[in-house]
Amino acid sequence: MTPGKRVGRKAPPVNVNMTPSVRTLILGIDRSGRIVQHDRTATKILARSSSDLLGVHLTDITSVGHGVSAVIRPGEKEAVTTLLEAVKSEREGSAVLTVALAAGGTADAVATAKPVQTDDSNVAAFVVLQIPVPSAERFVDPALMRELLLRDTFTGIDDTLDFSDLAKKLMGRLVPAFCTAGDLLVLESLVGDNEMPADGPDATNPLRRLAVVHDQQNPAWDAAFPTGEILRYPDASPYVRCIESGRPVLEHAFSPESARKLARAWRRKPVANLMSDVSMLLLPIVAKGTTLGFFNCIRQAGTRRFDAYDMEMGMEFASRAAVFFDNAGRYNREHATALTLQRSMLPTGLSAPSSVEVRHRYLPGSKLVEVGGDWYESIRLPGARVALVVGDVAGHGVRAAVTMGRLRTAIQTLAMLELPPAESLQQLDELMQNIGEREPHFATCAYAVYDAVTGECELAVAGHLPPLVVHPDGRSELLTVTPSPPLGVGNGVVDTQRFTLEDGSLFVLYTDGLVESKDRDITDGLDRLQSAFGPGSPEAELEDLCKTSLDGVYSDAQRDDIAVLIARLRRIPEDQRVCWPLEPDFQSVRQARMLIRDPLKRWGLEDLSPVTELLVSELVTNAIRYATGDILLRLILESDSLVCEVHDSSPALPRVLQVDRDAENGRGLHVVSQLASRWGARRTHSGKVVWCEQTVPESVMEMLRAAAEAPADVSVSADAVAVTEPVVAAVPRLRWRGYRRHRPFRIFGMP
Repeated sequence: MTPGKRVGRKAPPVNVNMTPSVRTLILGIDRSGRIVQHDRTATKILARSSSDLLGVHLTDITSVGHGVSAVIRPGEKEAVTTLLEAVKSEREGSAVLTVALAAGGTADAVATAKPVQTDDSNVAAFVVLQIPVPSAERFVDPALMRELLLRDTFTGIDDTLDFSDLAKKLMGRLVPAFCTAGDLLVLESLVGDNEMPADGPDATNPLRRLAVVHDQQNPAWDAAFPTGEILRYPDASPYVRCIESGRPVLEHAFSPESARKLARAWRRKPVANLMSDVSMLLLPIVAKGTTLGFFNCIRQAGTRRFDAYDMEMGMEFASRAAVFFDNAGRYNREHATALTLQRSMLPTGLSAPSSVEVRHRYLPGSKLVEVGGDWYESIRLPGARVALVVGDVAGHGVRAAVTMGRLRTAIQTLAMLELPPAESLQQLDELMQNIGEREPHFATCAYAVYDAVTGECELAVAGHLPPLVVHPDGRSELLTVTPSPPLGVGNGVVDTQRFTLEDGSLFVLYTDGLVESKDRDITDGLDRLQSAFGPGSPEAELEDLCKTSLDGVYSDAQRDDIAVLIARLRRIPEDQRVCWPLEPDFQSVRQARMLIRDPLKRWGLEDLSPVTELLVSELVTNAIRYATGDILLRLILESDSLVCEVHDSSPALPRVLQVDRDAENGRGLHVVSQLASRWGARRTHSGKVVWCEQTVPESVMEMLRAAAEAPADVSVSADAVAVTEPVVAAVPRLRWRGYRRHRPFRIFGMP
């Protein structure tokens, strides 16, 4: 109950425990409301003697004066009537009564009527009155303050590890048991960065205010000392002395001049009035020799000022509180380290071909399992392909996160080596078995590679749940995957499945936390996932689909962490890809050079034609020389690159040879590596692919995008060439003098 503040006439039940700012009286009344019993302190507090108090009506203690001269304030009769109606109904009732005090004046008291069943028929209920203590009588009894300040204060916060909650609970005990107002400040580095200062804190270290508590109905306190504020106190101020020394600082009377100086420094006028003539005690929070912050305790003018005994009592409170702040800080540092470790191992950006759109969601587990081993990847591969990966390391905590990081690094390396999905998972299985020799672990993984030119998808699954495919017409199905053991278990073969996806299909990879729960069957989770991708979902925004897929999983208090990867798979537009079959004859080399000229002209890349012809000649020549069967030449225009691929039936991968200076052959790949931005080779189920990539100038791509958005019909026809003529003319001419110096082609063994 706040002293001097009138509240509503009907109040909720209150706690009758004794506090330094409230005195409790107990009166026994009959059914008519007359006082038939009272405790021994009633006559010392109320403005009536024992003979005058017994037999009077409850409304009489609210009046000023006695007998015929008594004056009952308006509203008091209604408040008493409310209490008596509750007694007659045999229920508890509360109201606010303004009672006359023995020391003179009045005070608002919260009255709670509690019906009782006793042998004495005269007593129908006990009325508990909680009367504010006058300011001059507060904090007078040291034994009572110690009892209220230290008893049971720390038993209810032993599991509190959040700084804000801990500060609120501790300040709620200090006010009103020890002071009338106060705030709690700790080092900003401890809260914001979970770090302790290298040296002892001083005036340069910022502080954060975690809690402000006062027992007055004055909004100026919250305005002048906002919670969450980060600040530095003026040099040589009591606050800085407390932080630097780690000892309590007592300001018996905070002078008006000091209050005005502080108000000017903070540019807050209310501070001058609030801090003027107050008694202030700063209690440092010291843990392991380091000052973490301090309690700022204030007693307003009119109350007993702080003294040496209060300082000793307060330091005992602060010393106990420091243990909890140290535990919270250590927990938060360890927790932040684990989360930072896991977040740093998750990808910050997903790459994919220009025609493929990818979005993801990662949802940490509940508070019990915040750190886990789920991960996801979308890796752009050469030749308008993309690797889509989702995995889950068994278990939780830092060990699972570290293993996840190892697997993610390995999968990125294997993807860039362009190994088939099944072979990549076999390599991961060996890695997990090696890791398991030190720390037993296993993991599940789904690895898919999508070719945006052909629409073919290769999928390999190791103990993971089947991917979900949503067709363009809205139909969804869970792919049937070949069972294989998880990574690290061994004794299993991972198979690759190949299938063709319709243009515009959705491909959904996820971890088991999305569909598994302790209170439901996994089939229910899979059905819920399928229902989230209904009709219209292939055209919906992927961000919205990610949110929809997670509906219903937030309420699980002990859920696993969740990773979801959704890809909208579209093929490269037909006017940005061309493909030619070639005969395994050296005459095909000249034919290949001629074939690529027309698409390069349509794309506005005539300036790249000399180098591209040279690269194509080298790749086709190698295929004819070292492979048998038909050859396939493929040219792909991506958003920022031009890719040339040569497919043949030989599984042997080419390698760069070290040849003599005078040799005329064997330098083909040397030429390719010098002229292309990058090159490589990969095996396929029917042979291999050797590819090279050239960077396309951004100006060319901007012109092509502008031409594509124009109303003219851009197609693979003679008309299309006319449309792109302005585009070609606008592109700066590139000079390839180095290429011209090396003519004729026969120097490199070319026909």
